[in-house]
Amino acid sequence: MVVANLQVRRLGQLEYDSVWRAMQRFTDQRDENTPDELWLVEHPPVFTQGQAGHAEHILAPGDIPVIQVDRGGQVTYHGPGQIVAYPLIDIRRLEIGVRELVTGIEKAIIEVLQSYAIDAQVLAGAPGVYIDGVKIASLGLRIRKGRSFHGLSFNIDMDLEPFQRINPCGLPGLQVTNLSAFTEVSMTEVEDRLIASLSRVLGYNDRFRLVAGVLPCSEQLELEE
Repeated sequence: MVVANLQVRRLGQLEYDSVWRAMQRFTDQRDENTPDELWLVEHPPVFTQGQAGHAEHILAPGDIPVIQVDRGGQVTYHGPGQIVAYPLIDIRRLEIGVRELVTGIEKAIIEVLQSYAIDAQVLAGAPGVYIDGVKIASLGLRIRKGRSFHGLSFNIDMDLEPFQRINPCGLPGLQVTNLSAFTEVSMTEVEDRLIASLSRVLGYNDRFRLVAGVLPCSEQLELEE
């Protein structure tokens, strides 16, 4: 099967709610001919609570907003210095299942870490990527009519203090870390490696194309109204 190019948008820093609503609209409006996309973004500080989330895992949010969203999983934190990547993929067309998508995303992150000579692992029953039991990347997806949205967050060089205000992923005592704790990195370089790895692992065979670093036109117009 020949898979079309993965279209990649590097969006810079945008408010979480705006990107979330755009993902929903993109997913609802796409058809069988719509190219798959990968959105990369940083968000201002925000806690997001998944559909299965329990309020007791939000300990002391303080001045950071909490948004209830429609992805799987529990509570997590997004902030500057973290790569958030949203694969908007027609998994039926790609001929993969949800488990394969999750495994592929985890494998891509592990490959990026290995490129920095860092050994990382997955843990049974705890989606995401870990270094010696300390979490460096989280996953939370939603599949609607065979199409994915939401995605992954990868801690690069961020303030980790807000993770102390929650039980990350609903796990009391879970420790988190940054890639910058292990090596000197730049966000752009890590993004480059992540794009290439996701493209290869998910079956696009390095066929990806950078497109305009803005939300797709119809969504952008709706957000500006």
